[in-house]
Amino acid sequence: MKKIRIGAGLGFYGDSWAPIATTLARGEVQYIGSDHLAELTLAILHKDRSKDPQAGYTRDLVPMLTALWPAAQARGVKFLLNAGGLNPEGAAAALRAEFAKRGWRAKIATVSGDDVLDRIDQIRGTGATLSHLDNGASIYTVRERLLFANAYLGAQPLVEALGQGADIVLTGRVADAALFLAPLVHEFGWGWSDWDRLAQGITVGHLLECSGQGSGGNFNAYGERGWQTIPDYPHLGFPIAEVSEDGSAVITKAPGSGGRVDFDTLRQQLLYEVHNPHRYFSPDVVLDMGTLRLDDLGHDRVKVTGATGLPRPNALKVVAGYADGWAGSATIGYSWPQAYAKAQTAERIVRQLIAERQLEYEDIHTEFIGLNSLLGPLADTSHAEELNEVYLRMLVRTPDRRLAEAFPRQFPWLALSGPPTASGFSGMDAPRALLGLWPTLVPRDLVEAQVKVSVSAT
Repeated sequence: MKKIRIGAGLGFYGDSWAPIATTLARGEVQYIGSDHLAELTLAILHKDRSKDPQAGYTRDLVPMLTALWPAAQARGVKFLLNAGGLNPEGAAAALRAEFAKRGWRAKIATVSGDDVLDRIDQIRGTGATLSHLDNGASIYTVRERLLFANAYLGAQPLVEALGQGADIVLTGRVADAALFLAPLVHEFGWGWSDWDRLAQGITVGHLLECSGQGSGGNFNAYGERGWQTIPDYPHLGFPIAEVSEDGSAVITKAPGSGGRVDFDTLRQQLLYEVHNPHRYFSPDVVLDMGTLRLDDLGHDRVKVTGATGLPRPNALKVVAGYADGWAGSATIGYSWPQAYAKAQTAERIVRQLIAERQLEYEDIHTEFIGLNSLLGPLADTSHAEELNEVYLRMLVRTPDRRLAEAFPRQFPWLALSGPPTASGFSGMDAPRALLGLWPTLVPRDLVEAQVKVSVSAT
């Protein structure tokens, strides 16, 4: 039976690509799927593009493929990456230029059409509401502040690019797992209504899309086989899927690499970012995880079978971003004894000054680093008075940039005129532009009719 091996690439913009080099050297893969886009990554790319119209793609793309392409080309490995972000064509142009300088040959494809920002009113004119998925609000409450709007595409245009001989497929916003499903559909010829096989492919993609998280990274378990027993974190290997034509898969990693692939590491990744395991939506299929089997074969090998697929949804998810005001922030630290009490006193002083000076902020947020900045209201504060050090961090939100700039000015004088042992003042933090996210749905035919696949050679 024919088998295809796919390796995990990055799990986010800024992830390490050293494990991909290990996969290329020892993993015997034919494809690498690399996921560079978290939802908020588009906000970073929008800021880049606002400064440079040629930007808008993830800047790790060119150095990463420059480092990895010689080994990949020698082994015939193809890459699928959503590193195109808001500008897939710009990403491809930058990559082609770098490859040309080095005399390297590759067929580079771009998949575009996920960007629907300029078509919001046209889409609304068809009857699509584009209302907020969580609260039902009208998109016209933020229409004039929209900065980007991108639909999650499925695997079909990626399969088309591979069918045209692409060695590297660069996309904008696609469903993460589509980067891994596409090679399977391309190689095995699965039909677009073969729901169970497509569901198996989406399962494989979901297990690989978060890089090292599928092989013991970020492993939130304790005890005899908990996180402290994961071997060789510095050289953790990214997961690899060996997939058969019937969709069954064995998840493993490159021989000799760090980390661990077993039932527990994979089941934790399986449920990552899943709201309803019986209806896990993707553009290509709805996955029911309830029938999945994970059989631990030992030696970093887990067999995955039994996925059930339901027909794909009629709508695609869109994530739009809009300008949502400004944030001002400041941080100041206090040391033992009574570090927490000092920080609390400093907070009360700042809040009193804000009220007296009539600085009207929409929201004021306080956290005590060292006590509750990560756990929030779930933090155990019973031993707060014994802490060696506590940092007070305060943030405000306002539609007025000047008010955001004014906020940190309430802090410097505390160093000599407030509670004792003040230290670690982070300075006059510059105000930050805030981004609001607008999740919504759009009929898929309104998006897919605009999708384009372009392939060119260096």
